Amino acid sequence: MSKGSGYADAGVDIDLEAQGVKTLIQQLTFRRTGAFPMLGSVGHFAGLIEFGDMALALAVDGVGTKMLVADALQDWTTVGIDCIAMNVNDLFVMNLEPVAFVDYIATDGISIEKMRQIGVGLNEGARQANMNIVGGETATLKGLVTGLDLAGTCLGAQKKADVVTGDAIVPGDLVVGVPSTGAHSNGYTLARKVALENGGFDVVLPSGRTVGEALLAPTRIYREALDAAAACEVHGMCHVTGGGLLNFTRLSSFGFDITEPLPVPEILAWTQEMGGLSENEMYRTFNMGMGYAFVVPEESLRTLQQIVPDARVCGEVVKESGASLRGVRIR
Repeated sequence: MSKGSGYADAGVDIDLEAQGVKTLIQQLTFRRTGAFPMLGSVGHFAGLIEFGDMALALAVDGVGTKMLVADALQDWTTVGIDCIAMNVNDLFVMNLEPVAFVDYIATDGISIEKMRQIGVGLNEGARQANMNIVGGETATLKGLVTGLDLAGTCLGAQKKADVVTGDAIVPGDLVVGVPSTGAHSNGYTLARKVALENGGFDVVLPSGRTVGEALLAPTRIYREALDAAAACEVHGMCHVTGGGLLNFTRLSSFGFDITEPLPVPEILAWTQEMGGLSENEMYRTFNMGMGYAFVVPEESLRTLQQIVPDARVCGEVVKESGASLRGVRIR
């Protein structure tokens, strides 16, 4: 596998995907008239709707090809946590309280046991996020879907004055990272390709876990972000998902330089080594150990770390736009 081209070789072109999304968004010009207009523009982590003194928000996401790892291990008990985490973490970024969730399952055939296990994970994710699951949809789409795809949509709410948009971010602000639990739910097309080319999911890592077990570790739900935003000044927050450090560019036109990255999880270090992947490729594909980040003025740091004890300073906001690792632009 050639350095710097792993994700595209695996079948996912991040740049093409970004261009496709931009093209789609350019077509979305209609705006509702009357009450409950849209707040802001399309493209942040969640879409906002004005509701009197409140802002409502919608986020949508799924588990992606991590489902194929669950299929290989015949263990679907945690993918529901991933589905909820990928949605609620996008809401926390804007200091939004998740209140309701609906799931969507598309499958080529119903397995009662698989549905039971998915329900176990969805219920646990809802518990961790303190959120109701109010409904959902299951569609059997034989011929269109192979296997099972799990996704969902989340409703959040917050007082308009308390929504965090990133507009307050200024050069000199600290980037304070919070550890991930592994690959979370992003980059699995590449991670699976590397695994399957290097012994498969049963390969045992130095920790004693198998590659499959490490890849199936559920996504962390960063609910403590709401407590942090209530207790100290927070200028912005970032959910580090697909695209890695490039997610920071969604927050501000200023730049973000990660000078002291968090420790890289064992499974991601193994993926990089076995796949022969460049540092740039890894940091534009995976979270690389930082699943969430706060952007705060220095005076907020002590309070933030009291609420989120495993958060630590890993970089700062700079004048030049973009995302960088130790001064080297991530592209």
